[in-house]
Amino acid sequence: MSARLLNGKALALEVREELAFRSAQLTAAGERPPGLAVVLIGEDAASTIYVRHKLDACRQAGFHSVAHRLPAETTEQALLALVAELNADHSVDGILVQLPLPDQINETAVIEAIHPDKDVDGFHPYNVGRLAQRLPTMRPCTPAGIMTLLNEAKIPLRGHNAVVVGASNIVGRPMALELLLAGATITVCHRFTRDLERHVRAAEILVVAVGMPGLIRGEWIMPGAVVVDVGINRRPDGTIVGDVEFEEARKRASWISPVPGGVGPMTVAILLRNTLEARLARGH
Repeated sequence: MSARLLNGKALALEVREELAFRSAQLTAAGERPPGLAVVLIGEDAASTIYVRHKLDACRQAGFHSVAHRLPAETTEQALLALVAELNADHSVDGILVQLPLPDQINETAVIEAIHPDKDVDGFHPYNVGRLAQRLPTMRPCTPAGIMTLLNEAKIPLRGHNAVVVGASNIVGRPMALELLLAGATITVCHRFTRDLERHVRAAEILVVAVGMPGLIRGEWIMPGAVVVDVGINRRPDGTIVGDVEFEEARKRASWISPVPGGVGPMTVAILLRNTLEARLARGH
């Protein structure tokens, strides 16, 4: 067996083309396009690259975007003041504050300061709570991107055993909520989990989001399982790998997401989709 690839790069392109078409429709009707404000604190190399990709994606989709680049010594008070300005700016439909933030800034305070209607990352407690109550509004981008990939591949989820490895607020926890909403039976593994191998071997659907290269051995994968690898790890030689031993896992799985080219492009596509939906919800 050689698993089929969950090609996030190709699907993200389709999603972004559809979003560009809908944005062009707004402009043709004399209305303003969706607007995204991105805030970057400091000069973290990875964050700078992520922000550039998001701004490029906005431009290609015909969205209005603006970047606020602030020095690493920016205070929490100054950042919260900027968020308040963006909340009140009617040309801004979505606000994205690039994480992680410097130590002097409380990430939770910043996330909670963003108005839930403009929280296109889907991190605000209101939006996560809506997902938990089976009434989703702004969905966290990476889990929503994974669900879009699974749905596009017509992978059945209802009644299947799904294992999520990693319990972060950004991926693991909302991913479990998304799968639960789809009718799967969920196990969430984390750093305190005993016998990780046993849980992985029982997974019909496996989502791994830890950030440890090769954490999941290919031989652990149930034959025919669906494997979604969210990990992005750079080796000393510069190559990018996931959290799963890809080549061995592919021999056993029915579907698997590559790294890179799997989940990452979908995260950006869903960010844009959330921004468009925020724009349409505002109605002006």
